[in-house]
Amino acid sequence: MPDIILETRNLTREFKGFVAVNQVNLQVQRGHIHALIGPNGAGKTTCFNLLTKFLIPSSGQILFNGRDITALESAQIARMGIIRSFQISAVFPRLSVLENVRIGLQRTLGTSFHFWKSEATLNQLNDRAMQLLAEVGLEEFANSITVDLPYGRKRALEIATTLAMEPELMLLDEPTQGMGHEDVKRVTALIKKVSQGRTILMVEHNMNVVAGICDRISVLQRGAILAEGDYQSVSQNPQVLEAYMGSATELEGAH
Repeated sequence: MPDIILETRNLTREFKGFVAVNQVNLQVQRGHIHALIGPNGAGKTTCFNLLTKFLIPSSGQILFNGRDITALESAQIARMGIIRSFQISAVFPRLSVLENVRIGLQRTLGTSFHFWKSEATLNQLNDRAMQLLAEVGLEEFANSITVDLPYGRKRALEIATTLAMEPELMLLDEPTQGMGHEDVKRVTALIKKVSQGRTILMVEHNMNVVAGICDRISVLQRGAILAEGDYQSVSQNPQVLEAYMGSATELEGAH
């Protein structure tokens, strides 16, 4: 039987009579990269916001490691190991790359947000911060000011700060949004690399990203799950093609 880390049961969210997420049953297997895809307006971000507790479900349940977390708040689930990386790059632009990762690591010291702590206390974190930067290919940028990084590197830094919080389940919201072709390739390879021994659930528009790295794909349309499976089966599903393209043509390369 598959080891399910995250499950939703009939997850539903209505906004004044409009059903944005409709009876969604999702199962994310431990160790998988699982993508939530769908055309614009399909309900992906609303679904993601329900999972990360930025929105409260109208009905249904969310379970993490078999425990009902539906009523918990975002800070509580973060402490349990569900860590969300934001759609808009969420790093401190005026701090160095190393300092950004150290902030993520402060939680392990119990000094979260104690910005007045002595430099010596925080220096304990430097070795681990450098390990994480090496994992995302940013060690040579450790002392660079974050605002000066190219966009794709900022996303790599954001992934490093997410990893610093030791996620059991990493939630990535549109990780390749707004990127050029080279950055997309770099970040895609990075997601694959950091997925070793971790579980990732990602919202993504770019079909090429999903094709290359995901173990399982759930396709949303009008707030409901339209299809589920690996890329091969989903990309050849006539209903999915219709939803994306308006006609049953090849899905390859659709954004």
